Amino acid sequence: MDVDRVDVVSLLDSLCVDHGFCLPPDERNRFCTSPPSDVDSFTDAVFVAEGMDPHGDKHLRALVRQKVIRAFPGQES
Repeated sequence: MDVDRVDVVSLLDSLCVDHGFCLPPDERNRFCTSPPSDVDSFTDAVFVAEGMDPHGDKHLRALVRQKVIRAFPGQES
C-alpha cells in the first residue's frame, strides 16, 4: 500500500463528519506525519486516538474500516 497516496486529511475530515471521530490537533498531526500503513492499523489507531476500544463496537468499526478501505489504494475489504 502506498501511504503517500492516502489523503489523510480528507480521510480524517470524513471520519469526523460522518462518524464523529474528530481527533484533537496533536493526534491529527501525528496521523498526517506518520500514518499507520494499512487499513486495520489505521482503523484501530483512530479508535485508540478517541480513547475507544477498537473492537468494542463491531458495527462502528466496520463502518470506519470501510471508509478507510476506500481511502487506501489497492486494499481489499
